[in-house]
Amino acid sequence: MVPRLATHIWVSAYLKRLELAGIPAYVTARGDPEAGAVLVKVALMDGMARAWERRSDILTGARAWFLLAEGPETDVDALVGRTRARDPDLWVIELEDRQGRTLLDEEGLSE
Repeated sequence: MVPRLATHIWVSAYLKRLELAGIPAYVTARGDPEAGAVLVKVALMDGMARAWERRSDILTGARAWFLLAEGPETDVDALVGRTRARDPDLWVIELEDRQGRTLLDEEGLSE
């Protein structure tokens, strides 16, 4: 079993990659620095948004990013707020990108 990277290190590396790609990003909630889950919200700058979370596949155990919500930004924000209220260890990273880019499918971020 490969040890997991501490969340705060993964978040720092992710923010750097977003910066290099010219995608504005902000940590709006800091969770547990070692083992907190991460939720990524991308505002499409037209009133719409998407939220992604990393989960383990039930059948394979592999970790992957799944679309948690998509729709009006106010609705996505409400869901993010409820999710954070249930899990105070959750990190929330918010991006702004008209194209909806998150880079989560790139090598090193997708697993």
